[in-house]
Amino acid sequence: MNQSPTAPTTTDKNKPIVVMKRYELKYILNAEQTAYMREKLKGHMEVDQFGLTSIASLYYDTPDYRLIRTSVDKPAFKEKIRLRSYGLATDSSPVFLELKRKAYGIVYKRRVQTTIPLVNKFFEREGDICGPGQINDEITTFRDFYDTLVPSCLIIYDRTAYFEPGGDLRLTIDDNPRYRMEHLDLRHSMDGISLLGDGGSIMEIKIQQAMPLWLAEILSNGRIYKGSFSKYGEAYRQQLLRVRAS
Repeated sequence: MNQSPTAPTTTDKNKPIVVMKRYELKYILNAEQTAYMREKLKGHMEVDQFGLTSIASLYYDTPDYRLIRTSVDKPAFKEKIRLRSYGLATDSSPVFLELKRKAYGIVYKRRVQTTIPLVNKFFEREGDICGPGQINDEITTFRDFYDTLVPSCLIIYDRTAYFEPGGDLRLTIDDNPRYRMEHLDLRHSMDGISLLGDGGSIMEIKIQQAMPLWLAEILSNGRIYKGSFSKYGEAYRQQLLRVRAS
């Protein structure tokens, strides 16, 4: 399994996008549907150069979980902030602090490359994550608005990313999505509690405009239907159930 510290977001893998605007359509797949999609994508899309990659995203929230409580109510506008690593992180490996907003179905993402020690100082208000610039300013404004943001949930999955040669269509399949709400450190491990159960995967289709007809036909023939799913939201829901049952 590849655990590269960078993730491609364009056909030029050496220049990852730091500002993104797109629609993200989500689908929950069982094992049979996952195998079907992988087969049907052949000839239309290619797996990116990193292959199967383990990804960990550490979500920050207020101590009373204000961000995720707002998000699960499905408002027209919602926002999250997370620190992402590709593979198990170290103090010196690159990680990416991402500010993700969704307004009326359109996803806007800002992200900067940094390191865990710098991020820790940033949330402790002892320094900036990168340097002067609009994205740094936006993330800093977000932090200041919510006042206190702390590690709240770690989401982990094994992703295969596909791209359309010569186009802007992107598709990802996340196998074995899992979470934990303890040991909230990207340097600790890639272990977690299953979000979907054995064999379940999450597929996301990321488009700038309309979905191509060939992809719509594949989904229709496979009886694969769009749903609403938040990894962090589901982890929060499951954790509440676990706490109430204890």
